[in-house]
Amino acid sequence: MSATSTAATASAGTTVSSVAEATRAVVQEFLAARLAGDVGRLVELFADEVDWLLAENPAAPWIRPRSTAAECAAQATELMEHTVPEDARASVDTFLVDGTDAVLMGHVSGTVRATGKSFEGPFALRLTVEDGRITRHHLYENSLSIAEACTP
Repeated sequence: MSATSTAATASAGTTVSSVAEATRAVVQEFLAARLAGDVGRLVELFADEVDWLLAENPAAPWIRPRSTAAECAAQATELMEHTVPEDARASVDTFLVDGTDAVLMGHVSGTVRATGKSFEGPFALRLTVEDGRITRHHLYENSLSIAEACTP
């Protein structure tokens, strides 16, 4: 391998690494803002248009289609309005980053305010970060448990 190709390979590796580091930093900011309920910061972190995927769940009023930064950020507020904040739990067991994509896996639980029923289950969240903003938010969770907790 020539010195030129070695330098190009090292440069490409550094670029890939810096993209992954930038992705990880934005996702960590997202998690911190979400935990703090900082909707203003969440709006800043979401792109103007977001590829939002969360299986529709008519029983859960906070689970609905969204596409704008403001709509996506509002999901955190709506979730807190419909659940008991003191009972909310989320743990992240896995945090993988590959370039602009991040995948978080873990466990979530909570209690629906209107019914007093609890829900729980595993989740996987796929985020894509481009130009410092979240352009994709795909959440997979135990929607059956949530629907049952929302049903009187």
